[in-house]
Amino acid sequence: MLERDMLAPHGLARWAAIDPDQIALEHVDGQSLTYAELDHDGRTWASALQRVGVGVGTHVATLLPNIFDAHRTMLGLAWLRAVEVPLNTGYTGRMLEYTLEYSDTEVLVTTRTFLDQVEQISSRLPALRTVVVVDEDESAGKAPTSGTDRLQVLARDDFLIGCSPAVDLPGPEVWDVACLLFTSGTTGPSKAVINPWGLVVQMCSWFPEDTLAPRDGMYSAMPLFHNSGRSQFNYAVTHGARFVIRDKFSATNVWDDVRKTNCTTLCLVGPLTSLLYAAPPRHDDATTPVRNVLLGPMIPDMEGFEKRFNVRVCTCYGQTEIGSPVATPWEHGPWANCGRTRENWPFHEVRLVDDHDQPVPTGQTGEMIVRCPEPWSLNLGYYKMPDKTVEAWRNGWFHTGDVFKQDEDGWYYFVDRLNDAIRRRGENISSFEVENYVVGYDDVVDCTAIGIRTEHGDEEVMACVIVHDTKTFEPAALIKYLEADMPRFMLPRYVQVLDDFPRNETTGRVRKNELRDKGVTDTTWDREQQG
Repeated sequence: MLERDMLAPHGLARWAAIDPDQIALEHVDGQSLTYAELDHDGRTWASALQRVGVGVGTHVATLLPNIFDAHRTMLGLAWLRAVEVPLNTGYTGRMLEYTLEYSDTEVLVTTRTFLDQVEQISSRLPALRTVVVVDEDESAGKAPTSGTDRLQVLARDDFLIGCSPAVDLPGPEVWDVACLLFTSGTTGPSKAVINPWGLVVQMCSWFPEDTLAPRDGMYSAMPLFHNSGRSQFNYAVTHGARFVIRDKFSATNVWDDVRKTNCTTLCLVGPLTSLLYAAPPRHDDATTPVRNVLLGPMIPDMEGFEKRFNVRVCTCYGQTEIGSPVATPWEHGPWANCGRTRENWPFHEVRLVDDHDQPVPTGQTGEMIVRCPEPWSLNLGYYKMPDKTVEAWRNGWFHTGDVFKQDEDGWYYFVDRLNDAIRRRGENISSFEVENYVVGYDDVVDCTAIGIRTEHGDEEVMACVIVHDTKTFEPAALIKYLEADMPRFMLPRYVQVLDDFPRNETTGRVRKNELRDKGVTDTTWDREQQG
């Protein structure tokens, strides 16, 4: 059974009693909060949220950049056992409206930067009743309005005025729902994964035991609308460590950041490892305080990376729905692997299976499926999508949609995705949603979106389109149209005009694997190559 102290609010409270003056949360710009201060703030925000009607099970969306108020809100909601809906700050227009509407959000916590966007769609969000605007600087951006008869808009001072720290709240249990995290859809819109607190803990429970000691610094630029950012924060404050953040990851500044903040552990995802290694060597590469790098995936010259930066590394494979079922120790094995089946809590069971859920022989490819004997350590399904839940959880196992093979030594190697999700710079992008945006352009007849692998191990978005008139169609005009409404991270880099798509002769389904195999050709338009 998972101890309550491993859940962020309870762990934070424990360390606030043990070491109240120790720094819990730190920004590279010099701001910081001690354990006592962050615990005080989290409980104060719980009181303020409770006063605007937030209680057990209330759905509260957060549209916040990587700022301390995001962590305060996460803790306040946790104490109330409310359900957070963390939204990607890249969401705009239709995507923002869909996620707020579909999640049944009643209260939204955001900043002035996003207020205009919210007000433009608020009339179509019948469940939304309160917007809290947390900016401290009254001159920053648009001032919050008083709202309407239906929608209350509160500035920070009005939200917090007269609130004292809540002291009588039980806080979350492992089985309570922590959040709804939107993940990419393939043949439909994005799904909201129901994540219990056990899964928040589990996502980073693969970290080796000697990763962090009390007062050590962990550096992460992952925001709280990513499961990795949430779980890393949870891990740090339940271990009495410092969680060090910056607004966005910067390969140029990372080593200076960790020197300035004396961090011993660095968290990386996606292509960040490759980007750091590709940077020109510096004379002081091996003299940073960092000794541990938690990353994924590994790069071909992993040993060269470790030697150059004088670090040890380990990796894992994970998903929003299942946390991290396979991982490596510091002795991480071959660079291309994702780890072995974990032997610690929550004791994942992992299989590679064929189309009929029958195990495949060692060395052959199969879809990874997962289950756990420990309750509340995996997702609880997809919110308001029972059909998708049943499909994913068939035969009592969660089906990841990812194809792997396993060698004789037990290492798992990622091969491909069964689904059509695109992974770009840490973001999971729905090919279905990209396609829906593109076909809204008058000159486009049909679209198929795919991911094109990059040298850094992630993908760029390619929109393969059939158009009305190839002579008059301009890819740049399509991109300009998309920029007005599409989240920036979803914007295609490549546009490929085709006469038709390769299709399955029986079902008519597009054979995306053939398009991916062709990749970028002489006829592909590249947004980054345009003036």
